[in-house]
Amino acid sequence: MSETRTQAGAQRRSKLRERLLDAARHAVATRGLQGMKARDLAAEAGCALGAIYTAFDDLDELVLRVNLSTLERLGEALDDALRDASPTDSLPALARAYLEFARREEPSWRALFEHRLSRGTELPDWYADVRNQLFRRLEAPLAALLPDQETEARARLARTLFSAVHGVVVLGLEEKISEVPPEALDSEIETLVRLIAAGLASEPAAAA
Repeated sequence: MSETRTQAGAQRRSKLRERLLDAARHAVATRGLQGMKARDLAAEAGCALGAIYTAFDDLDELVLRVNLSTLERLGEALDDALRDASPTDSLPALARAYLEFARREEPSWRALFEHRLSRGTELPDWYADVRNQLFRRLEAPLAALLPDQETEARARLARTLFSAVHGVVVLGLEEKISEVPPEALDSEIETLVRLIAAGLASEPAAAA
C-alpha cells in the first residue's frame, strides 16, 4: 500500500511538473523571461504557489528546464541546416539557421541569455551538456578548415565564432546597427562568416 501511494505521489508530481513547464514555456514564448511570474504559473497549472517548489528545486531549475527546451529546438534547427549544406557551406548555413531561429522564437531565444543563476549556484550538467552540443556542431566544419588544429583550440574557436555571429544577430534584431537594415542582416552575417572561413582556410598555407 505504501509503495502504491509513493507511485501515485510521483505520478502527481510528474504531471504537475509538466503543467508548470507548459505554462512557463508559453509565458516565456509570448511575454519573455520577465513575463514568467510564479503566481501566474501556479494559477495556470491549477496548483498552490508553494507547489512549484515541490515540483522543482527552485525557480532557477524551472527557467533552465524551459531554456533546455529552447536549446533542443535550436539544435534541431541547426541539424536541419547542416543536413542540406555542402561542406564549404556548413558554417554560413549554421549562421543563417541561428538568425532564423532567433527571429522565429525571439522571446525564448533571448531568455537563454537573460537568465542569471542565483549566486553560488552552478550550472547543472544536464543543461551544460546540451548547450555544449551546440558548440560542437561548429567544431566539425572548423576541423575541415583546420585539420591540424588541436581539439581544445578548435573548441575555443567555435565559441569565439559563435560569439561573433551572436553579437551581430543581437544588434541586428535590436536595429542598433543603423547602417544595416533588417532585410540586409542575412547577407551581412553570411558575408562575415564566409570571410572568417576563408581566413581560417588560408592559415595553414600562410604558416607554410
